[in-house]
Amino acid sequence: MLQERKPDWLRVRPPSGENYVHLKGLLRSLDLHTVCEEAHCPNVWECWGGGTATIMLMGDTCTRGCRFCAVTSGNPHGVLDIDEPRKVAIALSELDLTYVVLTSVDRDDLPDGGAAHFARTVREIKARSPRIIVEALIPDFQGDLEAVRTVVDGGVDVLDHNVETVERLQATVRDRRASYRQSLAVLEGAKGMREDIFTKSSIMLGLGETEDEVVQTMRDLRAAGVDILTLGQYLRPSTWHLAVEEYIPPETFDRYREIGESMGFLYVASGPLVRSSYRAGEFFLEKVIHARRNRIREAG
Repeated sequence: MLQERKPDWLRVRPPSGENYVHLKGLLRSLDLHTVCEEAHCPNVWECWGGGTATIMLMGDTCTRGCRFCAVTSGNPHGVLDIDEPRKVAIALSELDLTYVVLTSVDRDDLPDGGAAHFARTVREIKARSPRIIVEALIPDFQGDLEAVRTVVDGGVDVLDHNVETVERLQATVRDRRASYRQSLAVLEGAKGMREDIFTKSSIMLGLGETEDEVVQTMRDLRAAGVDILTLGQYLRPSTWHLAVEEYIPPETFDRYREIGESMGFLYVASGPLVRSSYRAGEFFLEKVIHARRNRIREAG
């Protein structure tokens, strides 16, 4: 276990700026949650300062208890704000965004894990902002591929589910209801549901994994058809959470990026402060998806 002092490359600026203040106020007024705040993301100043955020659906209480995550665990007892999809769509239309990421807590207390709620939110957003690109960072829905299909059929452009860590560390890092193979099945299943969908996943580093294990995880994700990969440093949210075993230097992240690109991933974002929802990757996808839409319009 390391001392808690972080290396220089992990220092970040405190949140500030006009866009940050505006976005925070708007989300508060509509009683919306963001994973940026709930998970203590180190990039909140960059994303909110640029006018973007990852909206967290279905409340702030998760039915899972992963040992790396700062989101509150508990039982929401089936409580769901059925007006949330409309409120999210209103907020996003006011912000005039071109790309948005939706995620959620795990809701194992709901029959479909909240898949229909995801889909309704996507449809509400697209109805008000037809050109917006929507990425959905989904739970595993306990491996229920029909629930995954519900989200895909809702019209998402990018389907994201995080494998989080290497196979050996799954039981240590994630809730017992999650599993490596289940996550791979969700990603592979989603990729086969719609020809034009992009899939994405993320790996946290610094939890005690070896380089060989990271590379094998990358191979497994690519074999499941994953298009976009992000790799970032695990940062301990509190003393109640898993300790950081190692701070991975930037040059190692660069090497993983090169390896991922050689495997055929469409895009690899790899760096100490990279997170699953990362603006550089979203900007790349935005260009690719708009180019595809333009080709379809021209062909039609």
